[in-house]
Amino acid sequence: QVQLVESGGGLVQPGGSLTLSCAASGSIFSINSMGWYRQAPGKERELVASITSGGITNYADSAKGRFTISRDNAKKTVYLRMSSLKPEDMAVYYCNFVLITTAQYMGGGIHGLDYWGKGTLVTVSS
Repeated sequence: QVQLVESGGGLVQPGGSLTLSCAASGSIFSINSMGWYRQAPGKERELVASITSGGITNYADSAKGRFTISRDNAKKTVYLRMSSLKPEDMAVYYCNFVLITTAQYMGGGIHGLDYWGKGTLVTVSS
């Protein structure tokens, strides 16, 4: 059973920094990409940043220049460093992995599927 465990959420002042991490565990054959999404109250979940196993990154316009996504393939971990945080960054942040499980691979699966963490709350307030 694949599980994603997030950590690093909490309270930070405007202009401050916070780093989130998410580690995947279980019978994983390969990981195609990793990413972070967020959802604020009353809003739909949106992509913040993503990174492929090869290191290609993609950022939402609101995150460019302030957030940095990185990963450690060996540790099956993805990070999101957030700087210059604003109140509008307040949201529940969700970790996402697109991966192929060992069971899927053994069954002939070649396309990655989405797996999600439970979310970690980031509060930006003075």
